Amino acid sequence: MTLLEAIAGPRDVRALPSSALPVLAGEIRRFLIERVSRAGGHLGPNLGAVELTIAVHRVFDSPHDVLLFDTGHQAYVHKVLTGRAAEFETLRKAGGLSGYPSAAESPHDVIENSHASTGLSYADGVAKALRLKGSSRRVVAVVGDGALTGGMAWEALNNLALLEHPVVVVLNDNGRSYAPTRGGLAAHLASLRGGRRPTVFEELGLGYLGPVDGHDPVELENAFLEVASYGRPVVVHCVTRKGKGYPPAEEDPADCLHAVSAAGSGGRATWTDVFGAEIALLGAERPDLVCLTAAMQGPTGLDAFAARFPTRVFDVGIAEQHAVTSAAGLAMAGLHPVVAVYSTFLSRAFDQVLLDVALHRLPVTFVLDRAGVTGPDGPSHHGMWDASLLPVVPGLRLAAPRDASRLRELLREAVAVADGPTALRYPKASVGPDIPALRREGKVDVLRYEPEAVGLLIAVGPMAEACLSSAEELADHGVPVTVVDPRWIAPLDPSLVNLAAEHRLVLAVEDTSAVGALGGRLAQALAVVGAPTRVGTFALPSSFLPHGSRAEILRAHGLDAAGITTTVLKRLKEHS
Repeated sequence: MTLLEAIAGPRDVRALPSSALPVLAGEIRRFLIERVSRAGGHLGPNLGAVELTIAVHRVFDSPHDVLLFDTGHQAYVHKVLTGRAAEFETLRKAGGLSGYPSAAESPHDVIENSHASTGLSYADGVAKALRLKGSSRRVVAVVGDGALTGGMAWEALNNLALLEHPVVVVLNDNGRSYAPTRGGLAAHLASLRGGRRPTVFEELGLGYLGPVDGHDPVELENAFLEVASYGRPVVVHCVTRKGKGYPPAEEDPADCLHAVSAAGSGGRATWTDVFGAEIALLGAERPDLVCLTAAMQGPTGLDAFAARFPTRVFDVGIAEQHAVTSAAGLAMAGLHPVVAVYSTFLSRAFDQVLLDVALHRLPVTFVLDRAGVTGPDGPSHHGMWDASLLPVVPGLRLAAPRDASRLRELLREAVAVADGPTALRYPKASVGPDIPALRREGKVDVLRYEPEAVGLLIAVGPMAEACLSSAEELADHGVPVTVVDPRWIAPLDPSLVNLAAEHRLVLAVEDTSAVGALGGRLAQALAVVGAPTRVGTFALPSSFLPHGSRAEILRAHGLDAAGITTTVLKRLKEHS
């Protein structure tokens, strides 16, 4: 039996002699390389946090001591050491092990924290509550240097400095998030690695210990033992290497194999690929075009643009709020900014979209990758909320392309808008074949026309393929339906309202939350004009959906061709 096979929980980790720790670390790395390469997931960050996590579990008593990870990208080792190694065959699969900490999985997990820069705020709140209850339980927050580029982290540190409770901030400093960490903080941490003092943490009033070799288990353990008895917040500065122990990760210049795909996946071009190629072409045509990214230049498709126009891309770190208001400033000064961000992360900056961009009617384009159901990354990453939130923003235009050609077309239309913000949303998926339109009415594309149609299917974005397949099935049932693609889903185009009013049943099919979706807004518009049309919103429930493949989740909620057909037939029967 290997050391790893004998680990059923943290007590077994604490029972090992110090001399066994390098062997355990090696076994964990081999385990992660094999399992994560097969299942897909976050590899590089976890390879760099092996010894650090072992030392945390040897000194602190989870779950009695509260252990928080910011972000969950670096929590796989924690899962292994808390008895979940056998479940890694199901990593990120439906019903299996989550790719992030999950309280439903284990009492050792407290938060599902896949959004960076929040862990220290959780730690501040938990520590304050424990102090009020008279508890001496310690709080340990593992945070990467990349997460410290986010404003919330510094808001939390500002408050932690005044707290009289044992809080240990384990700063995992590998000089990167996805890409190398940039900005003044990165320079400061580099100077600390060179021996400079005092630190910004000490100037704030926090304790500080380090820098510590984050790959020396004995040095780490001694450092944690020293600070474990402190009665106040302290930062332990641990220097690690992302991808440690695996040459392909250590030598990967892009992101040290931050995330790897499941074995056998890949192939067709993705929506991100199409956007990346088109924005680079637009950059050559429009010298006023600039792009912003929140530490995700590669994942959002901006690498080609950055290679051609390096001075016109701004990586602001994990700071979405700042990215949006900085984009507002760029627009005020006469440029057209494109903010490329995952859909789920834009919700962190909704106030800035509303009051810093839209209030000033500024031409800023938001490109929302990973919109709708994202799949194996789980509830925190599903981009289900943007199409419900953004339509309430006055003057904002929101588009959902159905195929690659429409993405290129709508992106060009968006950056041509000069009197307010625009946004495009598309999923994390391979892009399918182009779907030609029969004709265009206003801004609406008619994809299938039935002169005797009993219903109208409104296919929002990539739901077009399923809607057209459903229309074929419905025709076989003697139920002719017309299928349209609104292209721009907010505000509602008058042509869409007019088309809907011509049918007795309209079903809007969307991969977004049903609350605030297009179907509900269309029903309201038809009620205003007195149309008798019945409108149904066929979308995702307003709940946090579990992880699984995109196809599995859509199918589970009836958002495939068979599910759409069943719903249309049911609605017609109910109102016959």
